[in-house]
Amino acid sequence: MTIEEKYLQAVDELSYGESPKALQLLNAIIVEEPFYARAHYQLGKLYYYEVNDYQAAGYHFKTCAELEPLFPDVYYHYLHLLVFLNMDKQVSLVKDKALTVPGVCAACIYNLEGLSAEKKKDWENALMAYQKGFAEATCKVERDNIEESIERVKTKKRPFKKYNYELSN
Repeated sequence: MTIEEKYLQAVDELSYGESPKALQLLNAIIVEEPFYARAHYQLGKLYYYEVNDYQAAGYHFKTCAELEPLFPDVYYHYLHLLVFLNMDKQVSLVKDKALTVPGVCAACIYNLEGLSAEKKKDWENALMAYQKGFAEATCKVERDNIEESIERVKTKKRPFKKYNYELSN
């Protein structure tokens, strides 16, 4: 079986929820061909979403991005992981690179940048990123999600009102 056939079989196994079989096939690909970027991508997704091994996921996403920098699919998941782990410096670097790659969903990348800023309570940068994402959004679901994020940040940005209570007899 060729590397491509193993890869397609692994992707097929993943689509049927057969993560152990896919993991075995993907690791076999990496042993045979360590520079097969797409296997690293699938391993990154598997380790991130299925196994919750964030260090392994980060290693495989980073390796994929280094081996095949123009592979657009890796950037969303890699950036999602970095935002989840609050790795701010890496978020900025990966975001900047992602936005130069043809085929990357710019709205999705800006949305993650906004989420990263929002998690740091950096409301202005969060709003700016969400607004850039809204401008790039091409479907109603993306626009609706980003509008919801914008409203959420605007609500958080408002100062809390102080209430004075008086006790009466």
